[in-house]
Amino acid sequence: MEDPNSPIPEEGFLHWPDWLAIGLMLAASAAIGVYYRFTGGKQKTAEEYFTANHSTGVGLLSIAMMVAFLSAISLLGSSGENYTYGCIFNLVYCGLGFGTPIVAYFYLPVFWELQVMSVFEYLERRFGVTARLVASLANFLQTSLYTGVVIYAPSLALEATTGLNGTTSILLIGLICTFYSTIGGIKAVIITDLVQGALMYICVFCVIGVALSEIDGGVSRVIEVASEGGRINFLNFKLDPTERHTFWSLSIGGTFFFLSLYATSQVQVQRMLTAKSIGDARKALFINIPLTLSLTTTVSFSGLVLYTYYRDCDPVLAGKIKSHDMIMPYFAKERMTKVPSLTGIFISGVFSASLSTVSAVLNSLAAIALSDYVKPLLRKLGKELPDNKAAFYGKMLALSIGFLSLAIAFLASKLGSLIQAVTAVHGAIGGPILGLFTLGMFFENANETGAVVGTVFALVFNMWVAFSPKPTPRKLPLSVEGCPNSTLIYTTTIPPEMDESSFLYIHRLSYLWYTPIGLIVGIIAGYVASLFVRRFSKVPISPPDPSLFTPFVASRIRKRCEKEATTGSQVFVLDTKKFDNIDS
Repeated sequence: MEDPNSPIPEEGFLHWPDWLAIGLMLAASAAIGVYYRFTGGKQKTAEEYFTANHSTGVGLLSIAMMVAFLSAISLLGSSGENYTYGCIFNLVYCGLGFGTPIVAYFYLPVFWELQVMSVFEYLERRFGVTARLVASLANFLQTSLYTGVVIYAPSLALEATTGLNGTTSILLIGLICTFYSTIGGIKAVIITDLVQGALMYICVFCVIGVALSEIDGGVSRVIEVASEGGRINFLNFKLDPTERHTFWSLSIGGTFFFLSLYATSQVQVQRMLTAKSIGDARKALFINIPLTLSLTTTVSFSGLVLYTYYRDCDPVLAGKIKSHDMIMPYFAKERMTKVPSLTGIFISGVFSASLSTVSAVLNSLAAIALSDYVKPLLRKLGKELPDNKAAFYGKMLALSIGFLSLAIAFLASKLGSLIQAVTAVHGAIGGPILGLFTLGMFFENANETGAVVGTVFALVFNMWVAFSPKPTPRKLPLSVEGCPNSTLIYTTTIPPEMDESSFLYIHRLSYLWYTPIGLIVGIIAGYVASLFVRRFSKVPISPPDPSLFTPFVASRIRKRCEKEATTGSQVFVLDTKKFDNIDS
């Protein structure tokens, strides 16, 4: 095994083969956007621009769903997570397996039946415009902030570890992504997902390959060292909900987390609606499981490989990097420069992870803005938006949101705490919004006032839980015993044990419980409020529309309506006979 403390290449080490690899990836993404702008329907209708005229194949759709979920934050963060806390986090993907059938057979049929441009259009049909706007605005704020961070986060890591200027990174990702997303529509977004997904795999395999080539014993040595360091830690079955990661928090919390991402997320639902049929959309959902697992498992393994490589000289404790999220690009800087263009391929993979997520979000936010804000506003002004103009408005909205995301990315570079804040918002909002949709699809008695009250209460409650001070999670042991003294930039000290009893119990809960808490609080508060409104309101209750409910509830409503119709006709016949007898 080579010495991990050998000299590191100087700053600005990227050479022309690296820039060529990065340039080819960005040029390919832009070219795909141009191609779909000038072929087919040329993105002249909203139907083509946002749903690709329902022409996406199963394989391509499943890849698009995978890469939309995995951002650069996931790529860099998952490696650092496994390096620092062990591979137990991978149990969260049990939730993807548990949640996918629920999405496919309980939520997707409702959206497929309605064929809505914005998922929040469902809320207006089920409850009313207030419910739609509350959920839409909360989601729009959270998603646009998250998009800015997705653009900014890789630039932070790459600037600190590879010498690539952060401003350059932000502009490259933001402008190229905005360009092809705006002119090419969702077709361009999905096709570029294929290219970017492949680069993400190549990026991680390059890291693993180079690291294993320098570790004596290869994979078996990695498993041995990871086990000795406590990184193979799947068997944590503690029932304590304040424990950061356990089998229960990861599998149960993960199920609700993936439900919020796939069942009612504009990004994923919009992708599903590009399929040729609901059967194809379901197939893509299930194929997405092994695809996602293959990439996330590979990324996680890279974290264990890098832990083995830096076992005796941790770069964070040695003061070389600030965070373990930077461990992968730090290794790229330290070891991958020996092979021409390999570092450029790595950076292309990290950029691809950002581009795939940002492009998906830009197209989806444009659909939300057009459907939830622009069209209703024009209707209030007594105007209707023709389909050809709707596509133009959609492109302008995608362009505007792209520039907004760029601005947020630069703001994040000035306000470092924004990353933590946005991450907390992302987790806190998903549960209540999922609860609102679930309340509408599964509970007949829910009404608009109750739904809005329940959702607002759940949002406030979840934000309080997510933003309150929390104890610092305990990291697994790390070492600098193998570092030469000259590499130690500063002296590290072990922080004192934090008294967790000084925090409220609910604030000590694992972050994995935020989504189920938001869901449950939203449903209970919304249902109870709906019953109160129903009890004291004198407004007549209209019969429910079966198309707005999940299949088994819709079937129950239809049977009841048929029974009531049959009973009503029988009563009518009896009344008619009664009058006939009187007349006679």
